[in-house]
Amino acid sequence: MTSLSTVGHSDDLAEIVGTWSGHERAGVTTVLITGAAGVGKSRLAASALAALDPPPTVVLSGTARIHSPAPYDWLAAVLDHAADSSALAAAGVPSDALAWLAQEPDVPRQRYAPDALLRIAVRAVRALVGAGPAVIVAEDLHAFDPASLNLLAALAAATDLPALMLITSRPPSIDDPAQARDPGQLVSRTLARLAGSPGAVRVHLRPWGRAEIADALTQVYPRRAVTDAVVGAAMRRTGGNPYLVTELLADLGGRDPIALADDPLAADTPAAASRAAETAAAGSPADGSAVDNGPALTAREQDVLAHIAAGMANKQIARSLGISVRTVAVHVSNLLRKTGTASRTDAAVWAVRHDIDPVPTSPDNANEPATAEPALAH
Repeated sequence: MTSLSTVGHSDDLAEIVGTWSGHERAGVTTVLITGAAGVGKSRLAASALAALDPPPTVVLSGTARIHSPAPYDWLAAVLDHAADSSALAAAGVPSDALAWLAQEPDVPRQRYAPDALLRIAVRAVRALVGAGPAVIVAEDLHAFDPASLNLLAALAAATDLPALMLITSRPPSIDDPAQARDPGQLVSRTLARLAGSPGAVRVHLRPWGRAEIADALTQVYPRRAVTDAVVGAAMRRTGGNPYLVTELLADLGGRDPIALADDPLAADTPAAASRAAETAAAGSPADGSAVDNGPALTAREQDVLAHIAAGMANKQIARSLGISVRTVAVHVSNLLRKTGTASRTDAAVWAVRHDIDPVPTSPDNANEPATAEPALAH
């Protein structure tokens, strides 16, 4: 299923894109996109990045790990895809510190004090940005390790870095499993620092209302009548959560949307939708039970598997489906478990054997190496 365009946030998109002018000479501008799981933070950030004109000369992008965060995860992800390491050497970034920041194996961890390592990390980012203009993307800030949070806050405070920072995060919550390891409320303090940086733009996304759901359904079914009953059924099933709306439409599999109103809806409540969205974002069932190991794949898992069969990395899949990299990784982990495969290659073979055709690759996807993701899911 094709990803929906940004629904209900055209003004937000225009505001974000409007911050881009002048970055060849200005300091950092921070755009902070917050909202609950599944409300479209990653989709809005991706749409903004694609709409920037002229396009950035450099894009540095990283996301949080799903399990076991390690120091400087964001920078490690950036360095893993850095095209030119010579700029780092020219900027005087020590090779041993760089190896530690990149999380290379068997690197001693006690050589540099934390403050010194933070300064080196900032220097590394400056070297990668160069003359810019650049975009620095950090998804799921609420799940980052403390070192990454400190680094992003330090970058946001820079007055001479020609970059736009696009950051997505869930709001601080003591009930959020991803923030349970943050007793010092570092996430809250970091969000406050980012929102208070000069010229910062704060965009808070909320679930869709009936008008936005009707808009989304009309995009997917342009030749069919979208009745109030259908819109109401979609609202009751999903609570207006955009991620769950796209999942619901994927599960319809092209059937007439009237099926949404005809099917029983007793179990489809906004509360259940909210729990399902949190489960998808966290990667584990909301009730703490074991993940289903049965062979049946959901419609979205089949979508992801078709992209894996085409040789796409998680980042490419996320861009294609309009979801975050972390959400893709959750789907990959679940489908590997369900299919009993141990690697993405084995999963691609399983897909072929079970008549799941690879999605056609676009020129953009073909130009991005598929080896950017590890063979095994977390």
